[in-house]
Amino acid sequence: MRDFSDKLRELPLAPGVYIMLDEFGQILYVGKAKNLRNRVRQYFQNSTTKTEKTMLLVEKIADFRYIITNTEVEALVLENNLIKEHKPYYNILLKDDKTYPYIKVSVNEDFPRISVTRKLKADGSKYYGPYMLGLSASSIMDLLHSIYPVRSCQSDFKRHAQRECLNYHIGRCLAPCTGRVSKEEYRETIKEVMNFLSGDDKKAKALLNEKLARAIENEEFELAIVYRDSLALLDKLIRKQIANLPRDLNLDVFTLVTNGIYSVVNYLVVRGGKILGSENFAVNEIGESEDALSNYVMQFYEKNPIICEEICVSHELPFAVELQDYLSHKKGSKLNLICPKGGIRKQLVELSQNNASEHLEKATARVATAEALTLGAVSQLKEMLELKTPPKRMECYDISNISGTDKVASMVVFINGEPAREMYRRFRIKTVSGIDDFASMKEVVTRRLNELDSTDVSFSDKPDLIIVDGGKGQLSSAYAVIEPYDIEVVGLAKREEELFKPNESEPHVLPRDSLALKLCQRIRDEAHRFAITYHRTLRKARQTRSNLKNIEGIGDTRARQLLTHFKKIEKIAEASVEEIMEIKGFSKKQAQAVYDYFRRTSDEV
Repeated sequence: MRDFSDKLRELPLAPGVYIMLDEFGQILYVGKAKNLRNRVRQYFQNSTTKTEKTMLLVEKIADFRYIITNTEVEALVLENNLIKEHKPYYNILLKDDKTYPYIKVSVNEDFPRISVTRKLKADGSKYYGPYMLGLSASSIMDLLHSIYPVRSCQSDFKRHAQRECLNYHIGRCLAPCTGRVSKEEYRETIKEVMNFLSGDDKKAKALLNEKLARAIENEEFELAIVYRDSLALLDKLIRKQIANLPRDLNLDVFTLVTNGIYSVVNYLVVRGGKILGSENFAVNEIGESEDALSNYVMQFYEKNPIICEEICVSHELPFAVELQDYLSHKKGSKLNLICPKGGIRKQLVELSQNNASEHLEKATARVATAEALTLGAVSQLKEMLELKTPPKRMECYDISNISGTDKVASMVVFINGEPAREMYRRFRIKTVSGIDDFASMKEVVTRRLNELDSTDVSFSDKPDLIIVDGGKGQLSSAYAVIEPYDIEVVGLAKREEELFKPNESEPHVLPRDSLALKLCQRIRDEAHRFAITYHRTLRKARQTRSNLKNIEGIGDTRARQLLTHFKKIEKIAEASVEEIMEIKGFSKKQAQAVYDYFRRTSDEV
């Protein structure tokens, strides 16, 4: 390990962000500090107790940089932005865009309705949730409709409906659409729905028991079964009631447990005194548990809304005040962030930790396997192919066509051995005639590398390794373009699964069971799948345009306009003459021809 004594003495006593680098200049880890000198020194002091994973990180550190910030809040935000931008392997990064379902009550409407949504809007509606494992939002919706006769339709009530729908006749709606209930009466029912969603379940249970008894008395046994199942679901919800917890208290609980190498965060949701759900997430962050938990909470609320009044955490967070202020500003109202020392909140934290511990025990083997298949495979690939650096960002290209038509190419991106699907891109071959995969590959690689200065993040990051699907021919075509950019490139031949490097006559034959070869095969197969999917889409669109050109007065341009406007052939077939004429340049005669064509072909079938 390099001696950083002089550089450590120069560190400022100010807040900021530090960036750990390996020998190849790649970012290993990004952290924040209230005092940069004190925090960074801890990594290199033998007297400081470190986890096994932190010690592994320290061994890899070849250099570090830092950025001073004016405030500690700025350090918190900057760290989060740098993690998202650079995706360091040893930082927490929420990789999916998972959001949870909520129940929405549109209280701003004259006759509010309830619905399930994953997007919360500032439209005056009330939102309840999130609902997750064990209690789905759709199940709660069914329960609500079996208890309270509120509408689920999309009616805007601009005029009265002529008759009631089926929901009215089976007692699941008060039929405000036909004027059978006043706004005041309907809103009383909505108020009961909101009380129930806030935790008051006694009246709901009484109503369900009444409906069940009435259905049995009237020998409506199918309806009785519905009410019986609703009561069972309600009992399940009631069993999640936590004793002594105020019914109006809404909590989000985050806890972290670690075995020194692997860690798990548990997210527990409490609404109206009931546990709505709990989920576990494996995390890969090194360093202190407090930092990992802080980073997780920060990123979680970037993807999910804040509708609780309080957040409980398992560790004292060094940036707790700054994080609380940041999240309060994001929410638009006061939010408390606490690490409870006793009482019911402490019990909730312990319950959450128990869930995380159980998950960690079961998941450790799976996490170890996943790390071997990703970062382990990347390291192995560097050694086996004698690459200059571990290929953090890998790109692979594939060409797809049939008889030279609809020629397309795909670009897939893997980062740290895992697919970065948001960075995948597709190309239509523009300059090549007929079947010439070599020329097509050369065109695609040229177009891709010409975009290195682009603002599109898919292109602006320079790849460490490019894998070309094919043998020496495809590799030579691509290398002629890639060589000036100082990017390493290999060709993966399909038949023998051999890897070729430029200017080498003999292939690199990796062991069939090696993680490095399996990683190359995964990215190659993904590029092939992505290219084939795009090719099929274009071919289908071309065939559809060809069919539309059978209509009198419709050429290729008009056919494209029809598909662009209506998206699907089925929508064109259903369109009226007036709707077709809305397309710029379409005359009534052309619109009528399209309309008649589909009516005629429908009659022929």
